Amino acid sequence: MDDRKLVLVPIVLVILFGATLLALERLPYQDPKLPVEQRVTDLLKRMPLEEKIAQLKGSWQNRDNVKDPQALFVDEKRNFLPAQASRLLKNGLGEMSRPSEKRGPREMADFTNTLQKWMKENTRLGIPILFHEECLHGHAAPRGTSFPQAIALASTWDPVLVRDVFAATAAEVRARGAQQCLAPVLDLARDPRWGRTEETYGEDPYLVSRIGVAAIQGFQGVDPFIDKSHVVATAKHFAVHGQPEGGTNVAPGNYSERVIREYFLKPFKAAVEEGGVQSVMPSYNEIDGVPSHGNKHLLDDVLRREWGFPGVVVSDYFAIADLNVLHHIVSNNDEAAKLALESGVDVELPFGNAYHSLIKQVREGKVSQGDVDRAVGRILRLKFLTGLFDDASVDPDYAEKITNNAEHQQLALKAA
Repeated sequence: MDDRKLVLVPIVLVILFGATLLALERLPYQDPKLPVEQRVTDLLKRMPLEEKIAQLKGSWQNRDNVKDPQALFVDEKRNFLPAQASRLLKNGLGEMSRPSEKRGPREMADFTNTLQKWMKENTRLGIPILFHEECLHGHAAPRGTSFPQAIALASTWDPVLVRDVFAATAAEVRARGAQQCLAPVLDLARDPRWGRTEETYGEDPYLVSRIGVAAIQGFQGVDPFIDKSHVVATAKHFAVHGQPEGGTNVAPGNYSERVIREYFLKPFKAAVEEGGVQSVMPSYNEIDGVPSHGNKHLLDDVLRREWGFPGVVVSDYFAIADLNVLHHIVSNNDEAAKLALESGVDVELPFGNAYHSLIKQVREGKVSQGDVDRAVGRILRLKFLTGLFDDASVDPDYAEKITNNAEHQQLALKAA
């Protein structure tokens, strides 16, 4: 063999070995040993605008609610469609609504595993999806354990029992592959004409705050990191939602600042300062002419600056578009998106129809890049706190085993 070839062989091997090591080397945001804030900062600086805005959007893959087949990445049997996902999810996705709909424990676990694996392998930065579920009195899903309604749980005056109920709920939800519950409801039910009283913990701010904190600790645990048996709790509906004018749902809640703080805000303040809640959902209604989803005083001055809330504010379903079509304080969805983001709403649910316009608005100088980065940083932080970047998979066998098991059935009977 030519001596020159003998010299080149080890050089080529060294180069190939070095390239392999480089490919295997973890970027800072992928290193679980680094502090969460450092990982967020590193990931954020790697993201172009389109990928950032994708993190502020939700998706609801329910064929009953989505009429355009081009907006779906599941088929009629709820199976994942990679070809559609390549088009719809190429920039990533912040949250996905209720993957449990019409799926049992194993089917949902298989679906979330498939989608998380696809996101990791087929998107540029491999950012996982945060899945959320409805959990008012148990996981609202096929075969989920059903506990007594919220008003009945509050009637026990037993925070320990309530904590146990929502710890069991969290375990079932997380086992299927979701990481967030849109609960607890911390509204004060102070008008019997209002049709959602049963969702609340009653009319008394002290009782609601005690039961609310217990529910949050059941959902999340007490550690800042949310392990694989817990989920992100979402305190809702912020604020003054339970005593609307005329008892009509979504009607204005026009009360003085003193009354609002003494009564309606107390449970939310406790949720933040005592419960450590990591997500808050604003209410549909307006207060003194200002809708909650466009209320910077409520979502920024009070929630973040006064109380120190570090988490994510998610919109109620379609509430950002409602700033235009219901409240008429803006002229179109673009203006609604700008107002909501600047007021402090981080993620639009269940779809990102309004927030999609933020790409154009940032480029035109109408929306601040800083506002976008702050919102994106918050949702990324939540994904790190729930461990999604380190292991987003779940065990379908365990999902089957824990769902509505004998222990949870006995707990439901005890609560009843």
